[in-house]
Amino acid sequence: MSKFEWVIEEEAGTRIDKVIVTRTGESRTTIQDWINENHVTVNGANVKSNYKVQDGDRVTVIPKEKEQLEAVPEDIPLDIRYEDEHVLVINKPRGMVVHPAPGHPSGTVVNALLGLKMQLSTLNEEMRPGIVHRIDKDTSGLLIVAKTDQAHQHLVQQLQGRTLKRTYETIVHGVIAHEFGTIDAPIGRHHHDRQKMTVTDVHSREAITHFTVIKRYKNYTRVECQLETGRTHQIRVHMEYIDHPIAGDPKYGPKKTLPIEGQALHAKELSFIHPATEETVTVTAELPDDMEQLIYNLEHSSEH
Repeated sequence: MSKFEWVIEEEAGTRIDKVIVTRTGESRTTIQDWINENHVTVNGANVKSNYKVQDGDRVTVIPKEKEQLEAVPEDIPLDIRYEDEHVLVINKPRGMVVHPAPGHPSGTVVNALLGLKMQLSTLNEEMRPGIVHRIDKDTSGLLIVAKTDQAHQHLVQQLQGRTLKRTYETIVHGVIAHEFGTIDAPIGRHHHDRQKMTVTDVHSREAITHFTVIKRYKNYTRVECQLETGRTHQIRVHMEYIDHPIAGDPKYGPKKTLPIEGQALHAKELSFIHPATEETVTVTAELPDDMEQLIYNLEHSSEH
C-alpha cells in the first residue's frame, strides 16, 4: 500500500483518525492501529488518535503491511469426538482460533485439519475449508466440520432452519433470580468499537438465546444456554445485555472476575441431522479443567 501525505487545509479541529479514515477509506479500527504502532506522523512527530489537526499540519501515513495469510498443514493434535466420511466433530480447546486470520496466521483448527490430510469441503474460501460455523478463540467446546460439499450444504441448511442444536455452559456474574428465560434481542456491530457486537436495532440481525439456571452461588450463577440463532459473540452479548456478563470475558465482562483465561463458556453438546443417514447425532464434551476448577472453588468457598 502506498504512502499517504498531505497538508491540512479544511479539516482543522477534526480528530486525526477521522481525517485519515476519510482520506484512505480504511476502517477506523485499522487507522487507530496504525496510529498506535507509529505508522502516522504529524509534522514528523507521532500523535494519538484523538489529536485534533490544525491548518498547515503535514500528515504522513505509511500504512502497515497487510499480513499475507496462507492455510498450511500443521501437526497439531485435535480432540475428535465424532468422525465418519461425511462430518467431523472436534472439542476445541480454549485459546485456539478456528481459522487463519490477521494476528493468528497459524496454530488454528484449520491448520490442524490440513495436517491430518483429510478431505474437507470446498464451499468456503481457502482459509476456511470444511468450516460450517465458528466458536470464539477463548470459548472451548464442540465444532462441526464438513468433509464433503454435500454435507456442508446440508449442515448450513440446518443452521438456517435451526435444526442444528448447540448447547453451552457458562458461569456468569450475579445471581439470576428466575429458573429459565429467553433473550430475544437483535445483535449488530457496536457503533463505537467495531471489534465488539451489541444489542441494537441498527443494521442488526435477529438473535435468540434460551437459558436455564443450573446452580446459584453468592455472586455468580452457573447457566446452560441454547442457541436458536448463531450471531457473533451471541451468548456473551446477550448475557451482558441482561446484566449477567460471563465470568472472565475480556470484551464484555468486568475486570474483577474469576481466575480464568478468557470467558468461562463451553460448547458442551451438539446435535444435528446426519447429512447422509438423516439420523439425529448428538455429541457431548465435558467441561474443560479450568471451568471445573472454577466450579469447585465456588462450591467450596464463601461464594457458595
